[in-house]
Amino acid sequence: MHSLAANLPANAAKQTIGCLRAAICLAFFAALTGCSALTNDETVSWSAEKLHQEAKDQMDSTNWNKAAKLLEKLEARYPYGTFAQQGQLELAYSYYKDAEPVQALAACDQFIKVYPNHPNVDYAYYLKGLINFNDDLGFFGARVAQDVTERDSKAARESFDSFKVLVQKFPDSRYTKDAIARMNYLVNALASSNVHIARFYLRRGAYVAAVNRVQAALQNYPGAPANEEGLAIMVDAYGKLGEKELRDDTQRVLALNFPNSKYLSGYVEKKFSWYRLW
Repeated sequence: MHSLAANLPANAAKQTIGCLRAAICLAFFAALTGCSALTNDETVSWSAEKLHQEAKDQMDSTNWNKAAKLLEKLEARYPYGTFAQQGQLELAYSYYKDAEPVQALAACDQFIKVYPNHPNVDYAYYLKGLINFNDDLGFFGARVAQDVTERDSKAARESFDSFKVLVQKFPDSRYTKDAIARMNYLVNALASSNVHIARFYLRRGAYVAAVNRVQAALQNYPGAPANEEGLAIMVDAYGKLGEKELRDDTQRVLALNFPNSKYLSGYVEKKFSWYRLW
């Protein structure tokens, strides 16, 4: 059987052989480069303890991204044992501090799933709540201080749910007191979210929709301060619907629960600036 080079003109054969040699050399060089890249990773021979300690050092220096990378290697190389367990929680925290909430939440969920009876699983629930609690609009949102009730309440609900599990399962946890305080804040924030939407409906003449929104806040978040304005919106909406009996009943409920309410003499919508720089 004739070779490929034998069927080509002399110059073409030389070119073909040259190309083949070049390809082989490139492949060999790529292999060497790959090996070199591996050997340049100084962590290759590190033990689980050393990886964990170096990651903690990076965390102490607030180098969250570097800490996360080391903890990722710890998890990949040593998936079992004390260092791996502690490392997963620290990885979640490093993601959180490095502004990677999705990865942080995933790490928390993974820890809860794999180690449901771990002594520090209460912290995993607390961190989940904290991650969603601090979900915001980023740099610009922090500067304009947009009303939290005007944003999507999904993160707030998920934060509340995580704190609720913590409080119910671990009432003696060191994190429970803070979780309860944050839950109280979230209850009013979630109620305020409904009241904000009710205010929007009232402004546009959708009175039944406004009433329904306030009723949802009253039912799901009883005792929330935001319900004062919510009841006032209901009074106004019922009045404009011509439902005098319902209006008067709601007015009595408002007076009973908020005897010093500024809305007893009539509802006046709150006015907010689009920005608050001071």
